[in-house]
Amino acid sequence: MEKNSRIEELVVKLNKASEAYYNGQPEIMSNYEWDAMFDELTSLESETGYILQNSPTQYAGYEDSNGEKEQHEFPTLSLAKTKKITELQKWAGDRSVWVSWKLDGLTLVLTYDGGKLTKILTRGRDNVGTNITFMKDAIKGFPLKINYNGHLVVRGEATISYTDFNQINEMIEDDDGKYANPRNLAAGTLGLDISNVNKVKERRVYFNAFTLVYIEDNIISWGERMDYLENLGFTVVEREATTTSGLPEVINQWTKKVGSGKIDIPVDGLVICFDDTEYAATGSITGHHATRAGLAFKWQDVSAETELEYIEWSCAASTISPVAVFKPVKLEGTIVKRASLCNLSEMERLGIGKKSVISVIKSNKIIPKVISVKKSEGEPEIPEKCPVCGAKTEKKISKSGTKTLHCTNPECTAKHVMKFTRFVSKAGMDIDGLSIQTMLRFINKGYISKFADIYHLDKYADEIKNLDGFGVKSLENMRKAIKKSRNVHPVNFIFSLSIPMIATDAAKKIIGSIGFEGFINRLSANEGFEDIDGIGPEKSNSIIEWYRNPKNKESLNALLPELNIKNVEMKANTQGKCTGLTFVITGDVHHYKNRDEFKAYVESQNGSVTGSVSFKTSYLVNNDIESASSKNTKAKELGIPIITEDEFVRLFG
Repeated sequence: MEKNSRIEELVVKLNKASEAYYNGQPEIMSNYEWDAMFDELTSLESETGYILQNSPTQYAGYEDSNGEKEQHEFPTLSLAKTKKITELQKWAGDRSVWVSWKLDGLTLVLTYDGGKLTKILTRGRDNVGTNITFMKDAIKGFPLKINYNGHLVVRGEATISYTDFNQINEMIEDDDGKYANPRNLAAGTLGLDISNVNKVKERRVYFNAFTLVYIEDNIISWGERMDYLENLGFTVVEREATTTSGLPEVINQWTKKVGSGKIDIPVDGLVICFDDTEYAATGSITGHHATRAGLAFKWQDVSAETELEYIEWSCAASTISPVAVFKPVKLEGTIVKRASLCNLSEMERLGIGKKSVISVIKSNKIIPKVISVKKSEGEPEIPEKCPVCGAKTEKKISKSGTKTLHCTNPECTAKHVMKFTRFVSKAGMDIDGLSIQTMLRFINKGYISKFADIYHLDKYADEIKNLDGFGVKSLENMRKAIKKSRNVHPVNFIFSLSIPMIATDAAKKIIGSIGFEGFINRLSANEGFEDIDGIGPEKSNSIIEWYRNPKNKESLNALLPELNIKNVEMKANTQGKCTGLTFVITGDVHHYKNRDEFKAYVESQNGSVTGSVSFKTSYLVNNDIESASSKNTKAKELGIPIITEDEFVRLFG
């Protein structure tokens, strides 16, 4: 009975964690803890035969909390898992197999009929998913139209990269609003309703096809099916063909690839599947697994014990987060000496002290994580002053009970890191190698407090090259990018200053009208810009108010001597093919690399691009003319022509 009670306890805990995991709620336990509990549950069920109906070993996925539910056309089963390569070889037998990533996101199922995307369903639970077709223009990685008129069903994983996840999470000030990992963010994003489609688009969710579920044509080979999807325009999961004897070496190489830190897409294992899809379909169904559909390989988490040296406190937005710095240990082929402790609540949960012996892993071969404290002495010191600006700190408890530490100074440099990110962006000064995470580290180290400081980072060169993730090569690349940025176009420079309401379009109008010297002279003389076509009083006032702020004025004056800004005048192309026309561009594009390139072409031809349809719009460009989107609906109401990208190229290209 004791074992049965433990089974019941594990089922409750795992189901509660799964609900949070699949619905984008705050993380209750780490993947490491979940896997350990799940393995214990599986072992106890096998030993006792006591299996509860709601046990996570008996179903795949989790019921989505919101949205219109719909039955899947084909069962959405999960894969059995193993941590032993010998079991993979036994499963594969003497047949040809493929190895691909086990992506850590949210499974989606896409349906096409007559060459058009007709449905997107989440995985859901018990073969019932949530219909999120309204997000089709907001998710990247799949075409809205394909060169195939039959019935086609594709399954894949919706993911958010580590880069985008870190950037989004760093800027969320509300601790209840932060996400535990990219998968958690992807789930929360795809759980949004139709009124938040723009937020979905901003979060850069990518669909990665991992199987062609159904096609009317006779394509038996899994590899050929993936090639076919790729040719149709889908982003398809990376893959490699092998045999049973070749599996150990292939898995070893893919494991090294993950450990290198160069994989930006979140993965939590590998998948092997048979190339012969007809053979794969003959397997039986055990629980919620199809025995021949594929087998997932999960890495064994290798842990190491080490001694905590100190806790480093890092400020981002308004939150001051603890980072454990410990005696270096070798994990998964790399030396690790730092791991995030997330917040005050996590420190309390672990029981970490001023002196501690801790156990560390690299979660999914990538993220260093403290999983337990073996021995602890003394209470950790919680800073009373912000590590960046020295202002007083305060503890807060969120609605979910999470304890965090915050800086009380609204003007703290770390709270304005997005301004620095915009400064170094491609559209700004174009300084490659200064990511938002690098910026935050430099701000917390005291290397940067204003824009001009970026041009004096060399004084900290010896310290920078010894930072985790840096080194001599990274430092040299950063130096080159900074040096190159000293010669900057005035439009990029104005954009980089983060003047409210003044983006690239407004900067072009200013430079095209009065040049850069005229811009600086008017600022100095406190003169307005409303006489410039396309600026107007609101934007003009925004520029003047920005310059009246002593800190902005000081920052600009410190920056100008560092740069060579050409006083170019941008004369309008009066003969441009788009002269006098205003376009709205929506949905995916295929002729141009992206919508920014499309927009740049229109502007080079003396046209303009806006974000919303109005009576001033000349054309709406949408490759899905029949879409029921709000832009299409508005254009039809106003009698504005809706054209495809191909039609645009024919008329104006």
